[in-house]
Amino acid sequence: MSRIGKLPVEIPNGVTVTVNDGNVVSVKGPKGELTQKIHTDMQVILEGNILKVERPSNSKHHRSLHGLSRSLLNNMIEGVTKGYEKSLEISGVGYRAQKQGKKLVLTVGYSHPVEIPEEDGIEFDVPAPNKIVVKGIDKQKVGAMAAKVRAVREPEPYKGKGIKYENERIYRKEGKTAN
Repeated sequence: MSRIGKLPVEIPNGVTVTVNDGNVVSVKGPKGELTQKIHTDMQVILEGNILKVERPSNSKHHRSLHGLSRSLLNNMIEGVTKGYEKSLEISGVGYRAQKQGKKLVLTVGYSHPVEIPEEDGIEFDVPAPNKIVVKGIDKQKVGAMAAKVRAVREPEPYKGKGIKYENERIYRKEGKTAN
């Protein structure tokens, strides 16, 4: 039995979950609404304020889908109640970020500033010129947008300049030595 898949997902107050035909699950909460199609082999059961996922057999394919389906549902419920955010840090002389309307403008050593527009359900916050916070209710979209921002100037191993996640550790290399 999947350790994650067998755990029930508790639905908090203020959140409504509906399971439609074809295993399309809609979750509506205080922060917004999310919809996800769960694999048709998985059986999503809604009992009161508890959501369960059951699998038809113990085949490897069904076992792998079991935990995934439960995690997707849990992430949706957590997203509409608390939301998700990823923090990024910018390090480097003259490197900075600022928000202009619905765009994030990055000055990271290129001949031009790099502009990244906000997508649906994603919001940028720039509390300081060297900090960026990506917020949203969909965990997958928040992670993808944070990766897109980081990819503009990935941290380099010699001086550590670039955009990195807040808790990311950059392995530093030693430069050339003159004999």
